[in-house]
Amino acid sequence: MTDEWSDEEGPMTAPADGRSPIEVLLVEDDPGDVLMTQEAFEEHKLRNRLTVVSDGAAALAYLRREGEYADAVPPDLILLDLNLPRRDGREVLAEIKRDEQLCRIPVVVLTTSQADEDILRSYQLHANAYVTKPVDFERFISVVRQIDEFFVSVVKLPPRG
Repeated sequence: MTDEWSDEEGPMTAPADGRSPIEVLLVEDDPGDVLMTQEAFEEHKLRNRLTVVSDGAAALAYLRREGEYADAVPPDLILLDLNLPRRDGREVLAEIKRDEQLCRIPVVVLTTSQADEDILRSYQLHANAYVTKPVDFERFISVVRQIDEFFVSVVKLPPRG
């Protein structure tokens, strides 16, 4: 018997290794970076489900299942840009890690900033990883695939809340 579930494109079957897909929340306001991340998931047939919100306030509403996000599926992993409208990524990270219900969700800061102060501050706020976005498309795809591989194949994630 094959486990099946549906995504936006129809039924999917569980990977042969028995791992379930993970829910990934991408918090990104740059449409180009959103598109590249979506393409990385599609091009490499990543089994994870990617949900996108484009600002920090929407990210917190999604995570708290407020308003239009009342039926949101809690993510297993958050990919968070730092430079966001409405609520800065640093503020979002701080709120996630202060919240007893959300703090267990791994957060990977995925940003263009290479500034030492952004790296240091992100880790002080308990980011699980800090990754600088490559500008080259192929390298960007590779980085997203490596993040996916690490969190799906290597890391044991906490149960979904």
